[in-house]
Amino acid sequence: MDDQKLSLSIIIPAYNEEVGIRNVLEKLIPIAKEHEWPILVVDDGSTDRTADVVREFEYCTLLQQPYNKGYGAAVKAGARRAETDFIMMLDSDGQHNPEDIPRMVEDAEDYDMVVGVRQKGSDVQLSRMPGKKVLSLTANYLSGTKIPDLNCGFRIIRLKAFKEFLHIYPNGFSISTTSTMAFLLGGYSIKWVPINTFERLGRKSNVNMVRDGLQTIMLIIRSVALFNPLKIFLPGSFLFCVFGMLYAIFGIFAYGRFPNTAVVIFVFGFLLFFFGILADLISMIRRGSPGD
Repeated sequence: MDDQKLSLSIIIPAYNEEVGIRNVLEKLIPIAKEHEWPILVVDDGSTDRTADVVREFEYCTLLQQPYNKGYGAAVKAGARRAETDFIMMLDSDGQHNPEDIPRMVEDAEDYDMVVGVRQKGSDVQLSRMPGKKVLSLTANYLSGTKIPDLNCGFRIIRLKAFKEFLHIYPNGFSISTTSTMAFLLGGYSIKWVPINTFERLGRKSNVNMVRDGLQTIMLIIRSVALFNPLKIFLPGSFLFCVFGMLYAIFGIFAYGRFPNTAVVIFVFGFLLFFFGILADLISMIRRGSPGD
């Protein structure tokens, strides 16, 4: 495919990234100009000079949120403004290398999403690794697919497909994870491309083990409830029903009577089954409702 013909807008969410955004744009603009790809920088209510730095680059379009709404909200704002067939998400902190773009766009028209896969040697935040590992294992189980990199923010997405799920994307950091899950479970095609990431520029990431740990747990629960609740409810239902029957058999042989507790356990397992069916129906309706 001739990537010069790819209809693509580059969306860069930015919040207090006056140092990183300059470095990103200096490297990105020559590539974007060569292929006539518009760049939309969404300033998510920054309190530093992020917007002023972006204005120095005439090739960019600056969108300003009135206050900080979150990474996902910034991406959605850019997607609503884009008028191309594809959008590219690119971080504003210098972690992503614009030189990887040619490999990202190489097969973009043949896929609905192209996601960067961070290779060994890429800069990662060790404090987030345990939560990301648990989240990745959960996503693999829910989707039935081995996902090489669940939440890398460097990706190309078919805009029409992206907008189908706009109503379920969160405003926070987890839009990358949620969009990956939505596309996988929606039957869309995803291409995984190896990339390397660098240490972020400017301010250090404000990671809080308690806050981010709770966010990760909530994201896992939300992913289960939204995308495939049956994969949680059905195994739980089966285990409780089997345990209830085994406990009943044990009570009859050990004490010569049928234990009432076994009935409670079995009924609970049975109720879990129906809760799972109900949750799955709600999930299907929610995912299939019209987008924004």
